[in-house]
Amino acid sequence: MKQRIFMYLFVFAALLVLFQYVSAKRIFEDINKKLATSESQLEIYKDSVAALQNDILEVSHFNLDRNEDAISYFEDEGYEIDELIPFIKDELYKLNEVKGEHPIIPYAASEGRKMLLNTVKMLNHKWIVADFSDGEFWGEIFLTYEITDKKELKFNLVEYFLYPFD
Repeated sequence: MKQRIFMYLFVFAALLVLFQYVSAKRIFEDINKKLATSESQLEIYKDSVAALQNDILEVSHFNLDRNEDAISYFEDEGYEIDELIPFIKDELYKLNEVKGEHPIIPYAASEGRKMLLNTVKMLNHKWIVADFSDGEFWGEIFLTYEITDKKELKFNLVEYFLYPFD
């Protein structure tokens, strides 16, 4: 009788070990599959990040924030670049509040609307590109700007276009 109990215990222990082995093997294989998938996804993400970084460098080439010569120009004139850039953009956006037609945008708005500057990008210490719209028509303008000896900001419209509409 004692031998049977030990035999049953031995068989039960052997089945338990076998079950644990199969279960652990299955879990280990699942983890390896997930790891392989994660590693391949990581490579894809690294490639995507590298491509996006290249795109950012390319897009930001003509950008006042990254143009050391333009920044030096303003600093040599005694301006704080961190205060000057927002000031210039704010002055352009203030032109949106002028009553009547926009003073810079050379197109009339559609009936009941007003042309407004939407996005302003400062290219360097002399040039600005901006887009405008009245909700129906839109276009872009190219401006030059200067700060006079009297510390006045002057904008000069150089080029402009309105996108064709349907």
